Amino acid sequence: MSLDLEAEYNNRARVPEHAAIIVGWAAESKAYRNLNPPRVIAYGPGERHTLDLFDAGPGPAVMFIHGGYWQALDKSFFSHMARGLNALGVSVAVPSYDLCPDVRIGDIVEQMRASCSIVHRASDAPVIVAGHSAGGHLAACLLATEGHVPAAYAISGLFELKPLIATSINEKLKLDAAEADALSPLLWPAPEGKVLDAIVGGDESGEYHRQSKAIVEAWGEAGVEARGESIAGANHFTVIAPLADPQSAMCERLRTLVRR
Repeated sequence: MSLDLEAEYNNRARVPEHAAIIVGWAAESKAYRNLNPPRVIAYGPGERHTLDLFDAGPGPAVMFIHGGYWQALDKSFFSHMARGLNALGVSVAVPSYDLCPDVRIGDIVEQMRASCSIVHRASDAPVIVAGHSAGGHLAACLLATEGHVPAAYAISGLFELKPLIATSINEKLKLDAAEADALSPLLWPAPEGKVLDAIVGGDESGEYHRQSKAIVEAWGEAGVEARGESIAGANHFTVIAPLADPQSAMCERLRTLVRR
């Protein structure tokens, strides 16, 4: 029996309450920006080529890259992802990026490299890259190629893109097999000596669990300090909620990565 890839990867269909959760993100983010206005920094010439820097002092920063299958949302939905780490004294940058089909996924990877370089220069320190869903993919890409990124914290990440070709998600991505393979960090040389955490919600699909397990195993065997974790009771949309809580194990782990 063949795997139903549409059912495995269509997270909005899997979580009927996703719309209310996303509305909640926007409200929490607006409230946090009002409480702690960020410094808006341009990293490129486009309208969406900006990041919000929630400064909490000197030292390595965390850059959080949002999800949306490279085709939805922007930084304004995710300001509250800085709240937990800010309370622990860690600065957090939250960038936006252009969306498919206006650009290719490879263009977004380059935009996040540019954004990360700006954060690195602004902090004069290494950058720990965290990301959710498509942002988890982008975090792994930066870990693999950027010298100033010693660790990545990929939540519900996508590390092998070929399975998406047969799904409705690809209507805007327009991936073919060659491009999907070229943009899959699972198939890239592993960043030996660096750290990768691959986190997935316990209630997510088998494919999301497989993807995280696959990169932990492949990169771990190649010299990456790789670990996987499943968060019980969390779905694709609730799995990032601990980032807003300074007392969460997720924030504590990221602070540990920052301090290394």
